Order: sequence, then structure tokens, then C-alpha cells
Amino acid sequence: MPQIESIKSKPALVFRKPDAKDGSEIWKLIQRCKPLDENSMYCNLLQCDHFRDTCVMVERNGQLLGWVSGYIAPSDPQSFFVWQVAVAPEARGLGLGKRMLRHLTDRDETADCTRLKTTITKSNDASWGLFRSFARSVGGELTDAAHFHKDDHFDGHAATEHMVTITFPQEARAAA
Repeated sequence: MPQIESIKSKPALVFRKPDAKDGSEIWKLIQRCKPLDENSMYCNLLQCDHFRDTCVMVERNGQLLGWVSGYIAPSDPQSFFVWQVAVAPEARGLGLGKRMLRHLTDRDETADCTRLKTTITKSNDASWGLFRSFARSVGGELTDAAHFHKDDHFDGHAATEHMVTITFPQEARAAA
């Protein structure tokens, strides 16, 4: 069931799981959210279909304002990996990124996860700010280490991605 939330007497925000028909709209949102990597529309379609339980979209009056894609890897079932966070330019400043992360970590599907992981380049100040703020808000410990290296993994074509890990406090997960 979608979660509905009202802010500042504007129409309600609706947080919901995506479905396959949402893939193209999500693809269009990501194109508007520079400098996010633009995956193929098919990739976004698969995220909406195969990984819908670990993704969230936010709409207001049917307009897509936010998207977080994530998954739980079979090789690491205690980690929820956040692939991408996108917030429409007109919705920035509402705290949607952190609220979408909280929505996802509060779902039954992620209840057994003891940590959240993502990768971030050192120059992406907005992402560092989001994940540091999220870690503080849940009382988690944030650590990072270089993971996908510029020369070893990207053949020099992209910056090194740091694996960011937010370990949730045990008492907070137990209470959820």
C-alpha cells in the first residue's frame, strides 16, 4: 500500500513501489538529474519489475519527483545496496532523498539488513551529504573505502567509487 504524506499544505506525496510501466518515467527523471549515470531504459524497467520491493518512487499529483533503486545481493543478504538516488530539480530541498532511504529501510523486505551500502565518488558532495545525514538520523556508523578504482575498474574513464557502509545500531533494527 502506498504511503501518503503531506508537506507544507501542498498536495500529498505518495511513496510507492514501482511497477514495469514506471520504467520509462524513471529513465526520464534520471536524465534530468545530472550528473547521475544514465542507465538504459531497459535497466530501469528491470529495476521496476525485478527489484520493485527494494525500490521506491515518490509522486505528487501523478508527477514523479523522486526515485531510489536498490537491492539485496544474494551473496550479502544483510546488506541493502542503494544503486541510485534521483530527486527532480523542482523537488530539491524537501529532504526527499533521506525520506526515501528511510522508507526503504523501514520496509519488511529490508528488515533483516544490518547495514546499507552504496558507492560514491569523492567529488559527489551531494551524495556524501545525503548519506552522512541519513547515517546520523538512524544513529548508524558510516565508513568508506575505495572500491572500484579509476584505473583498475574504469580504465581511467571514471573516478574511483568509494564503498560507503552505514551500519545500523542493533537496538534500532531490533525495535523496528
